Amino acid sequence: MSEEITIADESVVVRNPTPTFFEGEKGMVIAGFLGFILGGICTIYSIFFGAVIPPEGDLTKAISFNFAIGLFLLTTAAIIPFAGLRPGRSRFFTRSYIILALYSYGIETIQHFRGLDPRFSQHGQVWDLVFGGIFALVAILMIVYYAFFGWTFFREGAMKRRSSIILGIRYGMITTMMSFAAGLWIIAIQSRYTGVAGNIIWVHGLGFHGLQLVPLIGWLLEKGISGKRKNRLIHVTGIAWILVVLCIGVQTIMGHSIFDVSIMMLLAYSFVLVCVVTSITAFFQFLQNRDMPNGLNM
Repeated sequence: MSEEITIADESVVVRNPTPTFFEGEKGMVIAGFLGFILGGICTIYSIFFGAVIPPEGDLTKAISFNFAIGLFLLTTAAIIPFAGLRPGRSRFFTRSYIILALYSYGIETIQHFRGLDPRFSQHGQVWDLVFGGIFALVAILMIVYYAFFGWTFFREGAMKRRSSIILGIRYGMITTMMSFAAGLWIIAIQSRYTGVAGNIIWVHGLGFHGLQLVPLIGWLLEKGISGKRKNRLIHVTGIAWILVVLCIGVQTIMGHSIFDVSIMMLLAYSFVLVCVVTSITAFFQFLQNRDMPNGLNM
């Protein structure tokens, strides 16, 4: 836990040099699991009664949204302790983000059950359009909040707190910002589709997974391997995932499906393979080091 020391009337926070995943983030964890609960409810309803609710409702979208936000909140809860935020700022960020997430859960789930598109309804009443507009504003606020939060991992001194994990988080934050850019694209054109068969949701979703993949690689490699080799594997994984998202983004901008064979998609598959190889390498390295005397800290 962080310790606060007052020196010459100036509050100085001495942050934990070895933070652990999820430390002190019970509220964010609960909010994350709520997304899985809502996604499960929508899934069960869809199995028995069908996913399509006229005129616009589609519970498959609510299912994917709730699970995605839930996973995103759990990922955020895991890395908040590594940000080195002062306790007050950490609480403000966490509580604000939970409120924004709860509104997002509610509007996405309720509107689809009512048979309406929560964002771009063509059949709703005036207040449905108002709630949809607020939904867009909430999405923008979540992006702005996260941009400021992400910047904390790039500040001077951030690498002193479990450097391998922080390095992985930095790459994850880059791909997360790419995902947010895709989200703004969706808001701007009021659709997830572009061109003949382009689907922006793939860029939007895959970028977030960089925030899970690359920090995990950093954790697996944290002990028992030389710093130069360890950082090289993290850099390769991070750059490869950035290129995966970038290639899929170009494919989408061209209006093509990610399932269409093209140079961009062949490159994307190649970079995914690179990530698979580095992940396997890191996992086997982890297995070799798990019995070390000092152990591996979560």
